[in-house]
Amino acid sequence: MAEIPIRIGVIGGSGLYSMEGLSDVEERRISTPFGDPSDVIVIGNLEGVRVAFLARHGRGHRIMPTEVNYRANIYALKTLGVEQVISISACGSLREHIHPGEIVIPDQLFDFTKKRAYTFFGNGLVAHIGVADPFCARLSALLADAVEAAGGRVHRGGRFITIEGPRFSTKGESFTYRAWGMDIIGMTTSPEAFLAREAEMCYAVMAHVTDYDVWHETEEPVNVEMLLSTLAANAQLAQQAIRILVPRLAAAGRTCDCGSTLSTALITQPDLVPESLKRDLAPIVGKYLK
Repeated sequence: MAEIPIRIGVIGGSGLYSMEGLSDVEERRISTPFGDPSDVIVIGNLEGVRVAFLARHGRGHRIMPTEVNYRANIYALKTLGVEQVISISACGSLREHIHPGEIVIPDQLFDFTKKRAYTFFGNGLVAHIGVADPFCARLSALLADAVEAAGGRVHRGGRFITIEGPRFSTKGESFTYRAWGMDIIGMTTSPEAFLAREAEMCYAVMAHVTDYDVWHETEEPVNVEMLLSTLAANAQLAQQAIRILVPRLAAAGRTCDCGSTLSTALITQPDLVPESLKRDLAPIVGKYLK
């Protein structure tokens, strides 16, 4: 009997290493052609819907942003049948009006990382995906609605810059990012969002504002204690928002174009793609390369 696909995935970031309220829980350890994911994938029922949860940094926060195996994480969720990914992420505010404790659902992404594997393609198969709008607008709107329904203060839209880390910014860098027009700053959304797009998944971020980075003259510069304190206060909000969102996603269809991203992106002549690569990437490109 074929296994029933799990359509909804949640990737927990700093401060969110488990998903409360799951029943009929199982842990799945999945190996991928790109190595192992950050941790086991926890599968369970949430509000009557089967979901998959993965701790991005591993339980206990063992993995630095640069060390996260983003390809393995997204690939593993894809093999389970996940079509929609909700990312939980900590971020710093680069704007006066975006306050710690609030939530941003960004609509733009600036990749300022330097050391990460950022695509599933290469080694004989070339694809050029469109990411003018890197987050799924439909999923982002539903996520924002759920955060509001849970009682959170949410900002709809924003430019999210991903830096390499693990250090925080210098003041010179922070002021530069503000001058570039960035609104929030974090360390993990790139390349995760782009890999989700390559895997034809809907992807949206619930970005929890923990601090003002280091640019604000009257606020304390960001530190780990500040970050964890705000995340702990927001953990229940994140959990409640996801509980509200999951049944809404299960009841609604995917009306976006995320599920057909690769239909116009693959450029390599199919008969020249190595068979071993076709096998490795079957969960992602199988419907296009028989």
